[in-house]
Amino acid sequence: MEKSKKVIWVVVIFIVLIAVGVGIYYFFFREKPKEVTPSQEVTPPTAQAQVGEPMAKGKVLGPIEVELDKSDELMRELTKGLSSNPTFASWLMTKDLIRKFVAAVDNIAQGMSPKSQVDFFSPKGRFMVIKRRGKFYLDPASYARYDPAVEVFLSLDSKACVQLYRRLESPVQQAYRDLGYPEQDFDETLTLAIIELLKVPVVQGEIPLEERVISYGISDQELESLSNAQKHLLRMGPENVQKVQTKLREIGSELGIPSTRIPQPKVYQPK
Repeated sequence: MEKSKKVIWVVVIFIVLIAVGVGIYYFFFREKPKEVTPSQEVTPPTAQAQVGEPMAKGKVLGPIEVELDKSDELMRELTKGLSSNPTFASWLMTKDLIRKFVAAVDNIAQGMSPKSQVDFFSPKGRFMVIKRRGKFYLDPASYARYDPAVEVFLSLDSKACVQLYRRLESPVQQAYRDLGYPEQDFDETLTLAIIELLKVPVVQGEIPLEERVISYGISDQELESLSNAQKHLLRMGPENVQKVQTKLREIGSELGIPSTRIPQPKVYQPK
């Protein structure tokens, strides 16, 4: 299993809809192997949008038209009310919020790690393993590194996030076209990204590892066959996986994703 130095779950960026984070969906740079441990100038945006009260109760706000390259300040204003968690505001100081969000979601939908879009969350500590009777296992102590990211994700107002996302349809779709998808609807890509992360099983029991040259791999073949995006979520630990997936289902419902497309929770015991 490769070591992660920067992780996001989520694919969250400016509204943190996924994730990694997403999100989750929050997500992911390699780090150097750790020794095995035994058991133990802002341009004012031009936009047809009201800021300051992005989700006024009982008030229907219209679509937002904004130039992508001048949209960051507006995005920070519109999203500041989505979460009371102070860490969320610090995450929004990254640049190119809409473009990074779209690119990260696209990567996750394809099972890829969106590491090049994530530059704002660095968990404390390192990936750790346990060695017992000549065999290696993922150390559950590593899971706590991702708790702060999960807490931010859970603090989001799902309904407000989706409402804002709908208002941003035009700039989001433009960013998606710029990625090389002139005819495709980003809504479907977002749906696929959510489904990708909901397929991650909740693991009961220790995750067996095998030592490689500069990293560790999962020796359980079913878990090792997960996509890179899915394995990043898996590393957050079973409790965090459950919390993230519950939030993703809530967001999926607000998006109007049919229940028949939403994967059911899966519990898995490693072999």
